Amino acid sequence: MKRREKKYIALRNVMARECRRLISRPLYLFCMVIAPLFCYIFFTTLMDSGLPTHLPVGAVDLDNTSTSRNILRNLDAFQQTAIVAHYASVGEARSAMQEGEIYGFFYIPKGLSQQAQTQQQPTLSFYTNNSYLIAGSLLFRDMKMMGELAAGSAGRSVMLAQGATDDQAMALLQPIVIDTHALNNPWLNYSVYLCNTLVPGVLMLMIFMVTVFSIGVEIKERTAREWLRTGNNSIYIALAGKFLPQTAVFFLMGIFYNVYLYGILDFPCNSGIFPMILATLLLVLASQSCGIVMIGVLPTLRLGLSFASLWGVISFSISGFSFPVMAMHPVLQALSNLFPLRHYFLIYVDQALNGYDMAYSWFHYVALLIFILLPFLVVHRLKETLIYYKYVP
Repeated sequence: MKRREKKYIALRNVMARECRRLISRPLYLFCMVIAPLFCYIFFTTLMDSGLPTHLPVGAVDLDNTSTSRNILRNLDAFQQTAIVAHYASVGEARSAMQEGEIYGFFYIPKGLSQQAQTQQQPTLSFYTNNSYLIAGSLLFRDMKMMGELAAGSAGRSVMLAQGATDDQAMALLQPIVIDTHALNNPWLNYSVYLCNTLVPGVLMLMIFMVTVFSIGVEIKERTAREWLRTGNNSIYIALAGKFLPQTAVFFLMGIFYNVYLYGILDFPCNSGIFPMILATLLLVLASQSCGIVMIGVLPTLRLGLSFASLWGVISFSISGFSFPVMAMHPVLQALSNLFPLRHYFLIYVDQALNGYDMAYSWFHYVALLIFILLPFLVVHRLKETLIYYKYVP
């Protein structure tokens, strides 16, 4: 029998063996299919509205005039803001905010209307709890805008009373009109920004864990030598046969979330879906390669899984979708290139959001390909581990 045929038979035997192992353990079904599907649905439905709406705030209206009531009605009309309570003093509103009943409150002092009409520059105050970053930021924006609108309305009323025309008043109040355009995500939908990285990030984390577990459990249960013999004592055939079935399943899960996000939910995908599917395939292969390196460096199941979970969780913080990498410490900026999710995120920004040609993202495609080559650094050490290492609980 020719050597090539022997390799093909060995590869087929390892793949068949791995398929039996995948079916025999419900844990694989949960980690490879159920958990990713749950996370897909959870994250997309959690942020279905795009932005949090009707965030509870309080109001302290000591002026109690038609002007102050009109200000509060306009504030309550904002999509993100909902005035749920009125308080008699700042102390009561502050206590409610500290107890978590509201995220902020709007304070209108006594005599606001009279002082505004006599041009005495009254003060409007608002307080937000920025311990809740998103809620505090959104409410700060709404309350600040309401304060500016109230100031503009008061100034306009004074000018009209002094005989100015409406155009003259507006020209003085707003000499330069700002025309804002939000590119690629004009709805300012947080789900577009977050889900396109959280969803593949969860899949990447599952790949890390399953890859490490697949090899680690062979070492723990002392079946590593049998696995290696099935692969004709070739570590390359053994690894390829073990992970090809997993690659197929994970890649199908990746295709599913691409179709789900860009086809069903209509998230922006300005370059077409093919570059994102290619990036997903590279992410799957790169994540599996990182998992092989993790268990190759730490050939104990518990240490390998700890390494995989730590690296996977850090990926969410350092990839740049929640906090810009360029604002991080230079050391962290350099380290961010060691995470596959970082390169996938930048491909997503270039391809799906901006619609650039794939050539503009060549560096990140190459980086993912380099991750795929990393197992060659530990493959011989891993083979020795499979043959000689004795698992110690």
